[in-house]
Amino acid sequence: MLACPEFRSRVNLSNIVRTCGCFGIRRVIACGSGRLDERIARNGADAVTIEVHRSLPPVLDRLKQDRWQLVGLEQATHSECLFSFRFVSRTVLVVGNERLGIEPEVLARLDRVAEIPLAGLPHSLNAATSTAVAIYEYCRQFPDGGAGGVGATS
Repeated sequence: MLACPEFRSRVNLSNIVRTCGCFGIRRVIACGSGRLDERIARNGADAVTIEVHRSLPPVLDRLKQDRWQLVGLEQATHSECLFSFRFVSRTVLVVGNERLGIEPEVLARLDRVAEIPLAGLPHSLNAATSTAVAIYEYCRQFPDGGAGGVGATS
């Protein structure tokens, strides 16, 4: 499962939904309008359920109560390198806004934070690109979809 804030551009959400469709992720929690560009999302728009909420914190609190591990994708003080990061099968990947990253009140709710190591400028990838890298890594670790986590097909 994937959770994301309101994006400035619907291009990022559209690309993320397309990636989720490709990897069998059926549920995306989004804030804002949740509108997609169908030309970008393509068949992902048909395969992925988008739940639109006003804000992430209450939703994340409920998921945590349901024993999901909340993993942020962010450059933070205590982040772990994505390439050595060990996901649990019941993972909700939480991504940040294009400009602001993950808000402090969301960051405080996370169980762990993963970071993609970068060697050059700029020091961050596009939100949709970094999400695709993290989803790929989860799916590499759980090729059968885990137990309903990021790469789950159910």
